[in-house]
Amino acid sequence: MFPSPFTVGKTLYNGFVDNSFVLAITCSLQRLLISYAIAVVIGVAVGILMGKYKVIDETVGSLIVGLQSIPSVVWLPLALLWFGMNEKAIIFITSLGGTWTMIVNTDTGVKSVPPIILRAARTMGAKGTKLFWHVVIPAAVPSIITGMRLAWAFAWRALMAGELLSSGTGLGQILMMGRNLSDMSQIVAVMIIIGMIGCLVDNLMFKKVELNIRRRWGLLIV
Repeated sequence: MFPSPFTVGKTLYNGFVDNSFVLAITCSLQRLLISYAIAVVIGVAVGILMGKYKVIDETVGSLIVGLQSIPSVVWLPLALLWFGMNEKAIIFITSLGGTWTMIVNTDTGVKSVPPIILRAARTMGAKGTKLFWHVVIPAAVPSIITGMRLAWAFAWRALMAGELLSSGTGLGQILMMGRNLSDMSQIVAVMIIIGMIGCLVDNLMFKKVELNIRRRWGLLIV
C-alpha cells in the first residue's frame, strides 16, 4: 500500500526512459493550454462587462457565484453527454475550472480601483470610455494577474479530474491505469509529477509576473 522511495524512483525513471510519462505530460499540457486560453479570454471579457455595466453584474453576477461553487467534476456527466468521451469533454471541464475564478477576479479588479485615481484622471480630462480603458483597466491589472494565477491552478485540478474519468493519453489516464493495476508506485510517481509541474509553473512564471506587476504598480511592500 505504501511503495518505497526506491520503487517510486525506479517507476519515474522507467516512465521517462520509455517516454510514457513524457507523452502523458505533453498531452495533458496541450489540453491545459487550450483550456486555459479559453478560460482567460472568456473570464476577462465577462469580468470587464460585469465591472462596467451594473445590469450585467446584477443579473450574471449571482449566477457566476452559484456556478463557482460547483466542482468542475460535477460537470463531467453533462460533458460526456454533450461531447462524448473525447478531447472536447476534457477541454470543456478544464475550461470551466478556470473561467469562474477569472471572471470573479477581473470583476473585483475593475470595481476596486481607488477613487483617488479616478478623480485624478477626471481632473486631467479623462471620461467615459477613455477613462475606463486607459485608467480603470490598467489599475485592475494586478487583480487580473492574480486571477490568471488562480485560474491556472483550478484548471490544472479540473484537468486531472476530467482525465481520471475519460479515455485518452494523459497524466490522469496513467493515474487510473495504476489504480486499475493496483500499482501504487505508478500512482505516487504520477502524483509527484503533477505536484512538480504545478509548483514549477507557479514559481517560475506566475509568481514572478505577479511580483513584477505589483512592484510596478506600487503595491509591493518592501
